[in-house]
Amino acid sequence: MASAAEQLASNLNFSAFAKAEDLKKRIWFTIGALLVYRLGTYIPLPGINPDAFAQAFSSQSKGVLGMFNMFAGGAVQRMAIFALGIMPYISASIIMQLMTSVIPSLEALKKEGEQGRKVINQYTRYGTVLLALVQAYGISVGLEGGHGIVNDPGMFFRLSTVVTLVGGTMFLMWLGEQITARGIGNGISLIIFSGIVAGLPRAISGTLELGRTGALSTGLILAIIVLAIVVIALIVFFERAQRRLLIQYPKRQVGNRMFQGDTSHLPLKLNTSGVIPPIFASSLLLLPATVAGFSQTTNMPAWASTVLASLGHGQPLYMLFYAAMIVFFAFFYTAIVFNPKDTADQLKKHSGFIPGYRPGERTADYIDYVLTRITVVGAIYLVLVCLLPEFLISATGVPFYLGGTSLLIVVSVTLDTVAQIQGHLIAHQYEGLIKKSKLRGGKKAR
Repeated sequence: MASAAEQLASNLNFSAFAKAEDLKKRIWFTIGALLVYRLGTYIPLPGINPDAFAQAFSSQSKGVLGMFNMFAGGAVQRMAIFALGIMPYISASIIMQLMTSVIPSLEALKKEGEQGRKVINQYTRYGTVLLALVQAYGISVGLEGGHGIVNDPGMFFRLSTVVTLVGGTMFLMWLGEQITARGIGNGISLIIFSGIVAGLPRAISGTLELGRTGALSTGLILAIIVLAIVVIALIVFFERAQRRLLIQYPKRQVGNRMFQGDTSHLPLKLNTSGVIPPIFASSLLLLPATVAGFSQTTNMPAWASTVLASLGHGQPLYMLFYAAMIVFFAFFYTAIVFNPKDTADQLKKHSGFIPGYRPGERTADYIDYVLTRITVVGAIYLVLVCLLPEFLISATGVPFYLGGTSLLIVVSVTLDTVAQIQGHLIAHQYEGLIKKSKLRGGKKAR
C-alpha cells in the first residue's frame, strides 16, 4: 500500500489536478475566505482618529504591538475590526493543552476520543471569548489614554470597541473552522500565514529601495537573499525530520490460520513543539520594551532604564535570554503535548512492543530518552533559525521582515497545505482506479 501511494504521489501532475473537482472547490473556498479576512483588516474601528493612532503606533512598533501587528496582517497598525486577530484563540488553545495535563477531569475527557475532543473545543471557545473580552477592554482603555486618538471617549466607545473586537475574533475563529472543514489546510494557521505574507511585498520593496538609494550595498542584499534561501531549506529539512522507532506486533492465530506479526513505526518529530517556543520567548522579551514605550512620560529609576536598554532588540543580553527561553519552552511544550507513558500504554494495549524493551515502564523510559535527545537537536535548530535574523538586524540594520518565528510559520503552513493537497490528489486517483476496476469487473461478468 505504501509503495502504491508513493508511486501515485510521484505521478501527480496538472491533469490529475484538473480532474479533481472537489479539490478545486476546496481551494477556491479557501482563497475566498482568506480574501474576506484581508478585507476585514482594512475596516477601522469606529470613533478612531487614524492619523493620531498611526503616530502613536510608530513609537511602539518595536515592542509586542509590532509582533502582533505582523501576525494580524497589519490590522493592529490600522486598528481594524480584526486587530485582535486569532491570537486569543491560540492562547486559549495553549492554555487548554496545559490544563488537560494538570486537571484529571480534562485529561479523562481527552482520552474519550471524538466526543471528549468536542467538549474540549467548546471550552476553548469559551476561553477565547473571555480572553478577547479582557484584551479588547484593555485596548479600549489604552486608546482613550492616547492623545487625540479617540474622538469621543466614554463608556459608549469602550462598549462598541469591545463588541467590535470580540466579534472580529469570533468571526475569524469561525472562518478558520470553515476553512479546515470545507477548504484546504488548517484554517487558523492559514489565517496567520496570510497575515504574515501580506506584508512581504512591502518589506521587499523597502529593502530594494534602500539598495537604490545606497543605504544598503548590492552585495549585502544578495547575501540576505542567499541567507533567506538557506534558512528556508534548513526549516524544511528539520520540520520534516523524524526519528522512527520500530514497533513490532506478535503473531496471531485466527481459527486454524497463523498470521505473521506486523511491523510499523512510531514517528517522533525532531521539532515536536513547533513554533510555540519562539512565540512565547519573543512575547515575554518584548514586554519590557512595550512597557518602557508607554512609560516614557514618567521618571524611571536609573537601574530600570539600564535593564530595559540591555534587554533592547539586538542587545547581547536580549539574545542570551531569547535563546535560553526558546530552549526552555521547547522542552516544556514537548513534555505537555507528548506523554511517553500514555504512548507506551497504548502500545501495550494493542500488543505492540519495541524490540529489546519490555512493554510498559521500560518502553516509556526508552521513548522519553529518545524524545529528550532529539528535542535537544530541535531546540538548537530553533535557536539558530530565530537568532540568525536577529544578528542580521543588529549588525546591518536591515529591516528583515521575515524573522525566525514568521519564517517557521510560513514554511510549516506551506508544507502542511501542500501535503494535504497531495493527499486529496492521491485519494482522487485511488477513487478513479477503483471505479475502473469495477467497470472492468462488470464487463467480464457480462
